[in-house]
Amino acid sequence: MKPLIAVLIALLPAPAAAPQSQATFSTTANVVVVNVSVLGRDGRPIENLTGKDFLVYEDGKPQQLQSCEFERLDTKPPAPQSSAPPALKSRPQPQAAPAQETSPDLHDHRLIVLFFDLSAMQPAEQVRAGKAALEFLNSKMTSSDLVSIMTFGSSLRVVQDFTGDRDLLASDLHRFFIGDSSELAGMAATGPDAEDQSGMFTADETEFNIFNTDRKLAALEDAARQLGRYPEKKALVYVSSGVEKTGVDNQSQLRATVNAAVRANVAFYPIDARGLTAMAPGGDATQGGAIGSKLYRGAGQQAVRDSFQNQQETLDSLAAGTGGKALLDSNDLTLGMAQVQKDIRSYYTLTYASDNPAEDGRYRRIEVRLAPRLSALKARLDYRPGYYAPIEFGKMNDADREAQLARALASDNPVTDLPIAVEVDYFRLAKDSYFVPISVKMPGSALSFHEKGEKAATELDFIAQVSDEHGRPASTVRDRIPLKLDQATAGQVGREQVEYDTGVTLTPGRYRLRLVARENGEGRMGTFEAPFTVPDLSSGSGLHLSSVVLSSESQPLDRISGVRNGRKALEENPLIAGNRKIVPNVTRTFRPGQNLFVYLEVYDPTELPNPAQNARVASVSADLAFYQGTQKVFETQPARSMRLDAKRHGVLPIDLSVPAANLKPGNYVCQVNVVDELGRKFAYSRISLVVLPPAGVSNADAAGDRAGAA
Repeated sequence: MKPLIAVLIALLPAPAAAPQSQATFSTTANVVVVNVSVLGRDGRPIENLTGKDFLVYEDGKPQQLQSCEFERLDTKPPAPQSSAPPALKSRPQPQAAPAQETSPDLHDHRLIVLFFDLSAMQPAEQVRAGKAALEFLNSKMTSSDLVSIMTFGSSLRVVQDFTGDRDLLASDLHRFFIGDSSELAGMAATGPDAEDQSGMFTADETEFNIFNTDRKLAALEDAARQLGRYPEKKALVYVSSGVEKTGVDNQSQLRATVNAAVRANVAFYPIDARGLTAMAPGGDATQGGAIGSKLYRGAGQQAVRDSFQNQQETLDSLAAGTGGKALLDSNDLTLGMAQVQKDIRSYYTLTYASDNPAEDGRYRRIEVRLAPRLSALKARLDYRPGYYAPIEFGKMNDADREAQLARALASDNPVTDLPIAVEVDYFRLAKDSYFVPISVKMPGSALSFHEKGEKAATELDFIAQVSDEHGRPASTVRDRIPLKLDQATAGQVGREQVEYDTGVTLTPGRYRLRLVARENGEGRMGTFEAPFTVPDLSSGSGLHLSSVVLSSESQPLDRISGVRNGRKALEENPLIAGNRKIVPNVTRTFRPGQNLFVYLEVYDPTELPNPAQNARVASVSADLAFYQGTQKVFETQPARSMRLDAKRHGVLPIDLSVPAANLKPGNYVCQVNVVDELGRKFAYSRISLVVLPPAGVSNADAAGDRAGAA
């Protein structure tokens, strides 16, 4: 399938603020750390070994050990102490500064992080998680355990560094504000309600959750990187109510999180704070009752079950990829915390300086054996099998940089240092040919400019591959976009967003997109991967619609840098009309002062017979309805579109707009209702968006205004 490329770079106003993979290790000054558990035939640790008893190989070559230390860990819990359950606060309380404590000696200690994802738990689940943590500290924490507490709401926060002081840890848990960030947990339920045939509305926040899910995984990745400075084994107990798998999110972020954890020698132990959950066929009190025919059919209940299992599958993937274990469907949450103590027993920490100085980012296999004289022990060794070498972008030549992009496109170790968001749409060109625009958005602050005369310059490299459902390449895109700006404009870019657009032509089918972006100032890279489907919109009797594109602006082509493929290639992009291009709002965030533009296409509407002057005419009305939950809060007047596209057969373009000022700050689901009045057909599409508060107004203030109005 021949790619059709329209390369655009636009500066946009900035908004307000996996499966099992190969193990990796971090290295500093070419020193590699390997933690090895050595168990005898009785399953107990063998404790009397020295560095002379180990043989270490990297890519089959023997390495010289620098050190060998034994970490002796106790498994006996202390005497229990009383702990009251966490107090339920009605408002955030001032937080006292934690007691000053000398940094503990980490040798002969088990390092456990209790990570509470407040954005993924309802208040009742936060209370249950807090009680379980207190019970663990009181009755199961051993003298070998050092515990740290982290939370994630709107950002990652280290509440308490590693300490063995149970009273200090319990005090931190008591200061939790129950309900903090729980409003974000509602974003976890995604997916269209295909079984609702009653005509009533059910919210579908799938698109917004692309970024919500990535934020959770990125927070775990950041936590793992912070823990990487400790050479010991670490266990991160991730307490949440599941992480939704939307099906269109950046799956590279999941692999990047797993790889970062393994590099830092961190094992994830996810705990589902919902415990053992019974799903009533009609739904429980936490959600609206079932409506329409799905109340009497098994498919509706199956959709709910599938969503629940998807959330748990992500937790299981985090555990499986890092060597941990997930606790699902259990009301005793302390079991998941205590599992760490069973898995992390006494072990050896080995270090060696790799004899391979190449900073090429390649994977290097590690093999650890006991000396042949110890073969009678029949010992079982458990260790990470390898690591990814460091890489220094500044020392790479052009060929190395091109090879780096190619490796990143095929690698199971995706790099996510450069934040990117991607939108994939589809528009019918002919019966079996579709134009698929691919829009990539990244923060301008991630670009690193260097002076070039009186200008500031940098480059952006993009490589993307679209594969069919059998894994065969269907289309490939490779672009390098030079940016050469005056100093004032370059400074402005750091406060704005940069968007890169390209596109390919495909036939109907299921595909997977993998895209790598790199800024060539400091060499930061970002990877995006997601499946998508191009439907067959030429069959069936229903009213067929294209993707719905949201935008807050259009740009003149002569003001957009990077247009290199000529006018002919641009003509097939439906988002380009005349000398202007609709700029997709990839993150779907709007400010009150902006207009919200909606573009879509209707295919094969019923045409008026014998129109005047032989013009091809239909009669299609469309309007926008905005929902919060199940409540309709705003609806536009219907707009009628009649004249079909003169260049493409059976295509009726629809342009709609509404001032964002008509919507109060908050999360919305926009439903586009389309009626073919001549053919008596109806169709609709739903897409999520966010209206930000005005500059200077916080989200909390906006939420308070909405609550007061209610």
